[in-house]
Amino acid sequence: MPVVTRSPAVSSAGDGPRPASARAPEYFELLLEEAAAIEYERPLVRARAAGADGAELAELERVKLLALEVREAFAARRRRESELSALFDTASDLAALRGVDSVLTAIVRRARQLLGTAVSYLTLNDPPAGDTYMRVTDGSVSARFQALRLPMGAGLGGLVAQTAAPYATASYFDDARFRHTSEINDGVNDEGLVAILGVPLIRGSQVIGVLFAADRTERTFDRSEVALLGSLAAHAAIALDNARLLEETRAALDELSAASRELRAHTASVERAAGAHDRFIDVVLRGGGVEDVAAAVTEALGGSITVLDEEGRVTPSGAPGLPPDPAGALTLARSTGRTVRDGDWWTAAVTVDSELLGGLVLHRDDELSDADQRILERAALVTALLLLIRRTAGEAENRVRGELLEELLSAPVRDADGLRERARQLGADLDRPHAVVVARVEEGGRARALSAATHLAVTRGGLAGTHDGCVVLCLPDLAAGVAASTVGRELGNAVSGPVTVGAAGPARGPGAMAATHAEAARCAATLLALGRTGDSASAEELGFFGLLVGDGRDVRGFVDATLAPVLEYDARRGTELVATLQAFFDAGASPARAAEALQVHVNTVTQRLERVSRLIGKEWSSPGRALEVHLALRLHRLAGAVPD
Repeated sequence: MPVVTRSPAVSSAGDGPRPASARAPEYFELLLEEAAAIEYERPLVRARAAGADGAELAELERVKLLALEVREAFAARRRRESELSALFDTASDLAALRGVDSVLTAIVRRARQLLGTAVSYLTLNDPPAGDTYMRVTDGSVSARFQALRLPMGAGLGGLVAQTAAPYATASYFDDARFRHTSEINDGVNDEGLVAILGVPLIRGSQVIGVLFAADRTERTFDRSEVALLGSLAAHAAIALDNARLLEETRAALDELSAASRELRAHTASVERAAGAHDRFIDVVLRGGGVEDVAAAVTEALGGSITVLDEEGRVTPSGAPGLPPDPAGALTLARSTGRTVRDGDWWTAAVTVDSELLGGLVLHRDDELSDADQRILERAALVTALLLLIRRTAGEAENRVRGELLEELLSAPVRDADGLRERARQLGADLDRPHAVVVARVEEGGRARALSAATHLAVTRGGLAGTHDGCVVLCLPDLAAGVAASTVGRELGNAVSGPVTVGAAGPARGPGAMAATHAEAARCAATLLALGRTGDSASAEELGFFGLLVGDGRDVRGFVDATLAPVLEYDARRGTELVATLQAFFDAGASPARAAEALQVHVNTVTQRLERVSRLIGKEWSSPGRALEVHLALRLHRLAGAVPD
């Protein structure tokens, strides 16, 4: 407000007596200057000093009182304007949706400023705890006071919270209206508070807290101050209620957002399941295999699929990689009928009724939802259906192959052309050279051995079945020895027990199969008789034992296989190595007696035998090999006595 220069008419007490009306404007100047109340005594003092009479002094006293009333009215209006401005600012804060903490802090600070107190603070009720606690303070210096909790009904604040009525005290510790507790007294005393005013924060009909203004000296709070603090408390209650509503709105929005995400995820899951279902149906209708199911699963769920057999081993259709305990996970999945998780591995059992056919193992880094687990379980069901269809078809084909093989091994053969046609329909050509293989397997492993034999026969265009308790195969374009070792290896991988395999051949045409089978069966029996259980061989590989078991009894072939290098050497050089060998054996393997029989020096016999060793190997004189060489010599001599 501008400073007003005082009029010279009232400049000093030395001027002559003036009437009261002449001194009255001086009070207007004091009002304009916003002078202190004590300054309003100055015109009266000057009037008395100037000798004014009683009437003039009384009139000046009346003017003074009127001026003081105007001064007080102006002060009250300024306070009201300040209060209204503060309330307006608080309302603006609420309208701006500022954070509840910042709004409460602003309200507490304004309460302190408007009421001119040293401290202001706000407490909130804690219904579960049954007390009220300090939420915001302004001007406080005591940590104990800032952490104070007031029981309901205790202290001034507890009483306000309990009664929903404002309370004020000029001297808290001397006021007997309040239930004093040591904890509250210590906190108030630590802060140094004396005069306290508290008003309730009310939401509806419920008190939710208390707003305080306090001084560190005695002070009496008038009604206007109580009303002002009550207005600020009402705004604080609105701020808290808005915060509650905003929090509830946010929670509702979060729930709605979560529900929306869940709905979208569910919709995507349903669409993914429908797509996978369509893929599975397509796989079944077009006669697809397990690898097609695995591809459909990875397309729908991602990750990688490993296909297991009934013992938890990886099948050729599966990708590499296994969970830590594949057999355990597969067993648990079978017993529960649900997907089993082991880290990042998800296992579903492939079953038909109670029979375990295998399993599907999905490896995926992220979580697999319930709906996705159902997709994996449905894939396992489709896999079981495909395996069952394949097994049924395989059993039917195997039965047909077995019946055909049974007829081929039964002599005499009837309707050879019909057998050729039936074999052709199964992908076999009976006019090609076939090795016939007989595998002797323990009874417990015979079914698995037959399954492996059938697979081998189908892939090679042959036939397989069982005959006289043995697994029999007819494999085209293979030598008997190669066929024996191949079958021994394949069937040995399929069963846990020993597999003894004999082979013979080649056999051409339906009529040759029975005799070749008999020779292969004798070969397998010979291996068992020789203690070579688990071995495989053909009649030719058995050496002279092959002469005993073979129907062809190829004497010339045996002699050539044993003595051909020696025979050729004698024929080419005119030597007598064969005769020396014969004499050596006839003399009981004595070089000296052989020399006597041949009428040569013993060194000559020794040199000839060394030449034999270079031609057919040093081991020819070992017991087992010597028997074959001696037998070949005898057969050669016998064969030479028979005219061509």
